[in-house]
Formats: sequence, C-alpha cells, structure tokens
Amino acid sequence: MVKRLICNEETVGSIPTRSTPIMKVIFENEDLKVVDKPAGVDVENIPLRVHRLDKDTSGVFLIAKNEKALKFFQKQFKERKVKKKYIALVVGHLSQTKGVIESFLGRSPKDRRKQKVFLPLEPRSEGKREAITFFKVLKRFKNYDLIEVEPKTGRKHQIRVHLAFLKHPIAGDKLYGFKNQPSPPGLKRQFLHSFYIKIALPSGEEKVFKSSLPQDLKNVLDNLEKEKK
Repeated sequence: MVKRLICNEETVGSIPTRSTPIMKVIFENEDLKVVDKPAGVDVENIPLRVHRLDKDTSGVFLIAKNEKALKFFQKQFKERKVKKKYIALVVGHLSQTKGVIESFLGRSPKDRRKQKVFLPLEPRSEGKREAITFFKVLKRFKNYDLIEVEPKTGRKHQIRVHLAFLKHPIAGDKLYGFKNQPSPPGLKRQFLHSFYIKIALPSGEEKVFKSSLPQDLKNVLDNLEKEKK
C-alpha cells in the first residue's frame, strides 16, 4: 500500500526546494524505505542508498534505515540474489524477441562520462567488470520496441550501454543515443523505468516492490499506438 507523499521538508537525502519532485513511499519499516523515484531526482548523494538509479530513470528505489541493514541489502545485490526488472523503449526492432547480452563493462577511453562494452576475448577486457542483461520484447511499434529488461549484474549504465551496443539505444537517451536518433512524440527523457524489485528483508521475509509506469511514459506509448492506426 502506498503511504503518504514525501514533500519538501521530508524529501529523502536532499535539501528541500520548491522544485524538488515528490516521491511516494511504497514501503517502510525499521530497516528499509522503498520509494517510487521520479525522473529528475539524482540519488548519488542520498545517505544509505542500497543501489543506484540514473537521474532520468524512474521507479523503485531502496534506502536502508541503518548501517547494518545497508550491509545486509548490499550483500544481496553483490551476490546477485536481488531480482530487478525494468521497462524500456528502444529505437528500432531487435533481431530477437528475447535474449541475453553478456560482456565486460569499463569506462570509455574516449568519453569519461560513458561506459563501454568490452568483449571477453578483447585484450582490453582484462580488469573490466562482467555485465549480464536479459531482455524480451513486450510490444512492437512502428519504429520502436517496448521491452522488459532484467539485469543480473548492477554495473553503471548497464542497461543503457548494452542496448546501445546492440544498435538499439533507449529512446530519449542523450548520452548513449546515436546522432540524429529519432524520438517518440512527447518523450522528454530516457524511456527507462524500474518497475519490479524482489529482495529479502533482515527478518527473513521476501518482499516484492512494484512501480507503475509513470504518466509521461504512458502518454508516449499512447502516442505510438495512435501512429499505428
């Protein structure tokens, strides 16, 4: 059940301002706060954050309530016991309706803001971090695919760089998108939303947290549906 909204004076991990986006509390107990993060919120400086979501990615976000809980949750992420699912809209049509992308990721030597795919047999892959991403197509539009993405690892920008590597970057992604990349009508940010996380609590209970697709992304899909008719 969604609790009350976090408004200005209670905004998680940031100095209150009038422009601070509102975040819904999905769940809270003595060890964990789960919020529905809007696009535009930078989580890098939030104390006791359990994982990361890019600034323009929306959805389920976990914040530990104490250091002991933080270590407990981060251990699950490190051991790949946390199940995470995202919804993304990608440019063009994937050649397979489902598949897995496996590579190593490291900082791009040409652009320090970006991550780069390194293949296993490349000499430069040594010392890079393994990244595994599963995907399946949910719906095809005229020039885009709506997909479900399940990252098995949690590397920085993993989903975005993996899909760009397949030549199907996320719609609206200004960092990993291609030059003159088309954008769906009404899309103001990258179409990436964390809609599902399954994780164990310190009590031993396993919990699933979900976030509905935000209205701005629903509107984009509605516009694409109209193009089909």
